[in-house]
Amino acid sequence: MRIHLGAAPGVGKTFAMLGEAHRRRERGTDVVVGLVETHGREKTAELLAGLDVLPRSQVVHRGLALEEMDVDGLLARRPEVAVVDELAHTNAPGSRNAKRWQDVEELLEAGIDVLSTVNVQHLESLNDVVQRITGVPQRETVPDEVVRRAEQIELVDLTPEALRRRLAHGNVYPASKIDAALGNYFRLGNLTALREIALLWVADQVDVALRRYRAEQRITDTWETRERVVVAITGGGESETLIRRARRVATRAGAELQVLHILRGDGLAGAAPAAVARYRTLAADVGATFHTVVGDDVPTALLEFARGTNATQLVIGTSRRTRLARLFSEGIGATVLQESGPIDVHMVTHAQSGTGWRAAVSRSPLRPSRRVLGWLLAVLAPAAATAVGVVLRDDLIQSTNVVDYFLATVLVALVGGLGPAVFAAVFSALLLNFYFTPPLFTLTVDTQQNVVTLIAMVVVGVTVALVVDRAARRAAQAASARTEATLLASYARTVLTDPYPLVRLLEKVRENFGLASVVLLEKVDGDWTRVESAGVVSTDEPDVDVPVTPDVRLVLRGRLLPASDRRVLEAAAGQALLALRQQRMAAQTHDAQRRAQGTELRTALLSAVGHDLRTPLTSIKAAIGSLRDTDLALSQQDVGELQETIEVSADRLTALIDNLLDSSRLATGAVRPLFRAIGLDEAVARALSGVDAVNRVEVDVDEHLTPVRADIGLLERVVANVVDNALRYGGGTVAIRASVHAQHAELRVVDHGPGLPRGTAEEVFAPFQRLGDRDATPGVGLGLSVAKGFTEAMNGTIRAEDTPGGGLTVVIALPVSSEEDNT
Repeated sequence: MRIHLGAAPGVGKTFAMLGEAHRRRERGTDVVVGLVETHGREKTAELLAGLDVLPRSQVVHRGLALEEMDVDGLLARRPEVAVVDELAHTNAPGSRNAKRWQDVEELLEAGIDVLSTVNVQHLESLNDVVQRITGVPQRETVPDEVVRRAEQIELVDLTPEALRRRLAHGNVYPASKIDAALGNYFRLGNLTALREIALLWVADQVDVALRRYRAEQRITDTWETRERVVVAITGGGESETLIRRARRVATRAGAELQVLHILRGDGLAGAAPAAVARYRTLAADVGATFHTVVGDDVPTALLEFARGTNATQLVIGTSRRTRLARLFSEGIGATVLQESGPIDVHMVTHAQSGTGWRAAVSRSPLRPSRRVLGWLLAVLAPAAATAVGVVLRDDLIQSTNVVDYFLATVLVALVGGLGPAVFAAVFSALLLNFYFTPPLFTLTVDTQQNVVTLIAMVVVGVTVALVVDRAARRAAQAASARTEATLLASYARTVLTDPYPLVRLLEKVRENFGLASVVLLEKVDGDWTRVESAGVVSTDEPDVDVPVTPDVRLVLRGRLLPASDRRVLEAAAGQALLALRQQRMAAQTHDAQRRAQGTELRTALLSAVGHDLRTPLTSIKAAIGSLRDTDLALSQQDVGELQETIEVSADRLTALIDNLLDSSRLATGAVRPLFRAIGLDEAVARALSGVDAVNRVEVDVDEHLTPVRADIGLLERVVANVVDNALRYGGGTVAIRASVHAQHAELRVVDHGPGLPRGTAEEVFAPFQRLGDRDATPGVGLGLSVAKGFTEAMNGTIRAEDTPGGGLTVVIALPVSSEEDNT
């Protein structure tokens, strides 16, 4: 199977597929077209000439005759190659198979080669991603595995700009669908994203194919076809340093970065889950992928992973072993260096180098009450085992006594940890030797077997105690990390969502740590000034002082805090500084916006009153003055012209005042739409009845188009204002078209004038905006602003787009009506 993959409809997949069919036919291959959808494209239909096209089969569903590919006919015909378009197509109910890709699989099983096409949005794994980008759900999908099984996947690529030009020229869709397509699915940003998705998907398949070939050919050498950096971490404190250093190495090489965490097969030497989660998040933050493998031999597992992913560089940390430990084993790094082969290895130094073999007997993580109980059991449990052995001396054999002492030692280890366990093991060994090991009632050991028993008892006690100690430490670390994560997430959420983040954040810190007060100080003119506080502020010396920057610090009073809490406090202090800056920036932005809007409105209103309102008043006054002047000998024609001037100027004045009043209504929230189902053809007709130069307007609105939910008065004003703006600035003819897309009806007003300068599409809807007042065209620039306000009041949207070939297109989108609107 050969599949032609495209990023979007119209890139030329079917065209390329038919071209391949012609090439194979010219080489003497028996090629049959099972099914090709031309979608009315003439150039695609022309390519069918000269090819053997199999007639389609008829499937009747609910009284309708539907055409589908004749699978039985193809299997009977048995060509060498079958051409089958649109692999993701859903067949009509009652067909041989539910999906066309299932038809294709039958053809392949019968030994028939297949040429087919599919768009990236139809791939099952990418369906939801494409929907989020384009807003259009795709109901027809094909499993990725079906496409991956193709012997060849050819990407049919076309730049977004070229595809939009192809659409604008009518080479993809009929004229009635061009504007809606350009303004929705085929936006430049959508096409760019879809193209990137398609390129990355194909690149991944090429990489998979290369790995498959290497596996089939048993090639283990590294092929430097693509730079990949693998960084190995243990989950210890040096892991963050390694990940960040590896990111810099990968960036310089333009390489993909993979973070590898290797778990020992026994699971006893792994990092704390909280630490692994933290490094997994860090890997995502730096743009790397995180992988976990299990292996008892760490160097072998690391190199197997690197070779399996075709990595070119390895980043590992220097050994944490002490010099004494390296005498017995060189360590993981040295082994990896010796066996890496063509893979480059970077050894990164870190603060934990050479600090291995830490004393196991550090401060116990167990609670004090549990340690006290452990010491009591260390005395009582061996004594109890001795009492049982003495009382039942005649009934018990020595091995039973040994088991009792082992049980006592294990019990003490589980409860009290290392110290009590060691004491219990030694105490039990002495009691066993004194009471039950010949010669009795002495501490002399007579046989070698008894010596081994005593040593084993001590070893078992120490081993179990170490396991308990480590488990308790890991549990304490996990609980601490979970608490820290919860607190930090709470602080971040407060900064992001609370309207007054600084006050709330300081109050949370005070509550979480049980403090009397938390104060944020800032140095102003050399003196420390309180910015914000929580709790009862006093002048006492602070119990904790956390510097944030040289000019900002967090002061806490109430109690001394352990050093382990400093990390969370430092993070909270950083969040407090962020909240302070956010609060100040918000205030400054609000103040600047308020001043700018006030200045802009004052300037624009003065300009409007000084020019656009004054001009028609001047014309009216001059005309009336001429009519009243008895010294002027005016003909009947002159009188008519002066009266027309008065009427036109009065109409212009009325329109300007209406727009000013509408702007005032929008500003005060006084617009209350009365919704009902309205046909767009009706709204356009009513709007054009009051528009000058209506002969320059071409209307293409289907009267059977789904009605919209709107206010007829507001919609009439919106259309009239937009059309008036197009006639005023667009020049030439103005086209009005309508279409329905995704539960919204879109009315497009298209002109072919000068268009808008780049980056001013939103500014055109601002009040008093007249493209910089570059000409003397009358108007105060409120028409589109009023249109935007009225459209949004009707739960719709309005936007400006470039017209293909030059000009401006204003798109008015309104929700389609429901049955309730019709009643």
